[in-house]
Amino acid sequence: IRINILSCLHTITDCLCLSLFSQLGGCGILGVGIWLAVTQGNFATLSSSFPSLSAANLLIVTGTFVMIIGFVGCIGAIKENKCLLLSFFIMLLIIFLLELTVVILFFVYTDKIDKYAQWDLKKGLHLYGTDGNIGLTNAWSIIQTDFRCCGVSNYTDWFEVYNTSRVPDSCCLEFSENCGLHSPGTWWKAPCYETVKIWLQENLLAVGIFGLCTAMVQVQFNINFQILIY
Repeated sequence: IRINILSCLHTITDCLCLSLFSQLGGCGILGVGIWLAVTQGNFATLSSSFPSLSAANLLIVTGTFVMIIGFVGCIGAIKENKCLLLSFFIMLLIIFLLELTVVILFFVYTDKIDKYAQWDLKKGLHLYGTDGNIGLTNAWSIIQTDFRCCGVSNYTDWFEVYNTSRVPDSCCLEFSENCGLHSPGTWWKAPCYETVKIWLQENLLAVGIFGLCTAMVQVQFNINFQILIY
């Protein structure tokens, strides 16, 4: 009996620690999201269909969700409440299934996602420099300057926006006022979509896979603990 009690207490303590770590992680993510929203408010999403889908908003929502899950787990472990532990278990299971579903859908519909993303980005170009879209404008300016690219597929994407042979000044090899009115020989030729995509594949693919595997293991580990306590 004593061994079973000690084992149960040890399990509860481990689960409580994991829940606390989850809650602290959620606080950290939420804090970063709020900081981005306050300090980088002018930098928003490039998507015209989903204007609220910015890095700051994603972090705030994710951090809040993780905090809520961690809080439920902490209270459930402390109070040994079956209802809270079951709720915690269900939320972790949902996260696990959502992660798995997103990964599968991403690899199955990669081509369609690429086509839709390019269409949506080209649609967003028409909002560049317009009132109320300073975030999108700044985002495109930063991307084209930092990645030395122009347009989604090529610099001619901007011709449809301006209805003339012109690009934003951020497309220029050497920045100067109204340099986008000069000849194509003074503009970046690389397409921004492919350039950024290659950069993400080279720098974030391994990190993303590692993060996803870590998250899945953590969720599965938490689920096992919740089953034991329940």
